[in-house]
Amino acid sequence: MSRPRLFIHVRDPKLADELERSAIIRQFIIVKSGDDSTWSEQLQQQDCELALIETDQHDDADHQALLASKILTEIDFIFISSGTPNERLDQLMRKGAGYHFRAPLDVASLLDTLHDFYQQLSTKRTDVSATCSELDQFGLLVGSSKPMLKLYRTIRKVAVTDANVLIVGESGAGKELVANTLHLASMRADKPFVAINCGALSPELIDSELFGHNKGAFTGAHRDHQGVFAQAKGGTLFLDEITEMPIEHQVKLLRVLENGEYRPVGSDKVFSAQVRIAAATNRDPMQAIADGMLREDLYFRLAQFPIHVPPLREREQDVLGLAQHFLAYRNVQEQQTKQFSAETQCLIASHSWAGNVRELKHAVERAYILADSIIEPNHLLLDECMPGQNDCELAAASVPVGVRLDEVEKAVILRTLALNGGNKTDTAQQLGVSVKTLYNKLEKYQFD
Repeated sequence: MSRPRLFIHVRDPKLADELERSAIIRQFIIVKSGDDSTWSEQLQQQDCELALIETDQHDDADHQALLASKILTEIDFIFISSGTPNERLDQLMRKGAGYHFRAPLDVASLLDTLHDFYQQLSTKRTDVSATCSELDQFGLLVGSSKPMLKLYRTIRKVAVTDANVLIVGESGAGKELVANTLHLASMRADKPFVAINCGALSPELIDSELFGHNKGAFTGAHRDHQGVFAQAKGGTLFLDEITEMPIEHQVKLLRVLENGEYRPVGSDKVFSAQVRIAAATNRDPMQAIADGMLREDLYFRLAQFPIHVPPLREREQDVLGLAQHFLAYRNVQEQQTKQFSAETQCLIASHSWAGNVRELKHAVERAYILADSIIEPNHLLLDECMPGQNDCELAAASVPVGVRLDEVEKAVILRTLALNGGNKTDTAQQLGVSVKTLYNKLEKYQFD
């Protein structure tokens, strides 16, 4: 078995020395960069399968050269940077370049990643992807905590298979980002990634949305419609909130997973379902089965490989880094240099973040809009309960007197939706209604 070839461009002498002394590095055939030309030019002249690049802002021309080169789809990359936002480097990550480790570098994690690459490259190639400051990243995921590094390795291992995946995690933890990263790290990365929220589907139109329909198949079917199975052909179909799909429709999905075929509504033609399924739920699957919300046989079809997404409270060392990450990218977009005060950093680190990463991101976005140059604690608009008061008491004290109930309901729905950044699934869950009910009310408000 031939050894994979590793191209190394490392500026830091101490890091270079650590790598040279590593037994993991010595498993590769090493190709070192020279000083006679840029590393991107050297790389394009080498027959390598993996590249380890220590990069900085001065390498923008190299990043641009890679974006225009076909080797981006032929070589796996591991980038090491200071963490300063870099649009070109982020483009490379979104194009599937690989890993991006940020300073201060955890050399042990880097070597673990190199070892994983060695094992996979010794048998067959894989494509990986990563994006986005201060924290390590993989695909669309950001974080350097042990739970996240474990999640990265899990995704990369299962991505190269065709196994269906069930992603389980709390609202706001990043389940769709996991599904999208799984797609980017798979051999299907050049094919579509199609996401659909099962809880937002009208029961009357579920079959049409999943499998498509022919013109005239039912009242209102004025033209042919491609369902998501056809839209995602060759790629990945993400079924979000799978437990919210009506139980009587789950059996139709099960049949497709069992025989690999589907038929559009009103058609006599049968099509092959050439997709990989990634499903997600914020419920405990076993409890959902017990509650009659998820068919057990469908669960076992979907959960060929279950993936657990850790909540933010299990990623404590990532919290402040994530906040800095969201802030850094807003600064780049707006060409600003806003900063968190020390008090704000303490609040961010100590807050419970029940809404997980989504809540943290929305808080940073709100604070960025409100603050001038320094983001203070009050800019985060965190709804903290006063000592001795519970949520019900606070809510009752804030309800206006003499206002029509439907107006109060409308205000509560719209405010909750705004605080959730427009996420209807989380809004419905917090309000204790179905996603379909929420959609119906929002549609009504458009005509009020």
